Amino acid sequence: MSFKKDRRSSNFKIPHTYTIIFCILILISLATYIVPAGEYERAEIEGRTVVVPDSYTVVERQPQGMGSLLQAPLEGIEAASGIIGFILIIGGAFAVIQKTGAINAGIYRVTGKMKGREIFIIPIIMFMFSAGGAIFGMSEELMPFVGIFVPFALALGYDTITGIAICYIAGQIGFSTAFLNPFTVGIAQGIAELPPFSGITYRLIAWFLTTLFGVIYVMVYANKVKKNPETSITYHHDQKQRQALDEGFATNHNFNSRHAWVLGVFFIGILALIYGVIQYEWWINEISAIFLAIGLAAGIAGKLSASEIADSFIDGAKDLLSAALIVGLARGALILATEGKIIDTVLVSISGVVGAFPRLISAYMMFFIQTILNFFVPSGSGQAALTMPIMAPLGELVGLTRQTAVLAFQLGDGFTNMIIPTSGVLMGSLGLAGITWDQWASWMWKLQVLFLIIGCLLLTPAVLMNFGPF
Repeated sequence: MSFKKDRRSSNFKIPHTYTIIFCILILISLATYIVPAGEYERAEIEGRTVVVPDSYTVVERQPQGMGSLLQAPLEGIEAASGIIGFILIIGGAFAVIQKTGAINAGIYRVTGKMKGREIFIIPIIMFMFSAGGAIFGMSEELMPFVGIFVPFALALGYDTITGIAICYIAGQIGFSTAFLNPFTVGIAQGIAELPPFSGITYRLIAWFLTTLFGVIYVMVYANKVKKNPETSITYHHDQKQRQALDEGFATNHNFNSRHAWVLGVFFIGILALIYGVIQYEWWINEISAIFLAIGLAAGIAGKLSASEIADSFIDGAKDLLSAALIVGLARGALILATEGKIIDTVLVSISGVVGAFPRLISAYMMFFIQTILNFFVPSGSGQAALTMPIMAPLGELVGLTRQTAVLAFQLGDGFTNMIIPTSGVLMGSLGLAGITWDQWASWMWKLQVLFLIIGCLLLTPAVLMNFGPF
């Protein structure tokens, strides 16, 4: 989707995302000279590589100097090639769909019917996406919907932030407080030797309350922006996009059978994707193939020529190139820390501190430890494999149930996916919306603080009631 970026002027400017990530690379490189190197032993259990508790040993320091620092971006791009290609393919596919005019025509038709009742669509959409995150771990699948709901929100009189929030934030809330997510709860409980998806009642309550909070927060914000659009951090950007939408409405306001075929192709593709993810555990390669097929089929259904399909696809991919490269740079940070052998040292150091505090404080600390580690390992299954072999027995030593340790993991793994620049899904979503990470962070940081508080609040009854079954 061809959204152009715009920066709103202010007294304080967050540094460019590239600047932030490269500074992080420098800091990690320096840390490899200071932090002692160490490693846990790993074991293969049911196809997953997990850490062996109490196996940490100090090893020879592996400092990552200037050469390693400068090679890290390319190594990160190579390591993250799957998600980078995924982002570019989604960008290309959506540009083809946009070229057909079906999105503008569909939005024009829906907004006409929703006149005066726009606000009620927010809770419906948000609960739907939150349920997707909670039930089958909807995360990467959220990206394409940003391309639909951002222009939809603009057409309803809201802003780009609202468009991202009603699908992306909702999905991540569900992912964070999931009650059935096999990629986080399922794997973490398996490692912690808990019955699959046990503790579902409390997780359902946590999911509903957290989603309700998110819905109310977004509705209040959206209503404020609708009354005074200039309060939006993306105001100038939105003005340009509304102008482009108005031009699109002028030429595509009549919803016809061609538009219906294009949107039909899109929704059939999404249904196939959801079925494949649930039934066959499809991942990046299969999902990318689905969106490539959606883009080609939509172009044909929209009666675009082969050249128009190709040109639109290239333009869409170019619009997301910046976001894709950021994913590679961020992965470079993990490579530096891994090659410098400091991740396990950090893990054993901070986990050792947990036992020095009362149970409730220990639970909070486990939550914040998982939150910090999520910056370096923004993968639910990866973080579960790294931390749960240590955190589950550690929790028992300080009087916490293994179920509470799993809850601390999933909350810490999930909430910060909404803001960390190392999340490929977030950066791809922002690229589709056409805004920069610093614009997003300027709005998101307050909500992120609230989610961290909510995480502690959700852990409190779990600790006090000895959240079971074990």
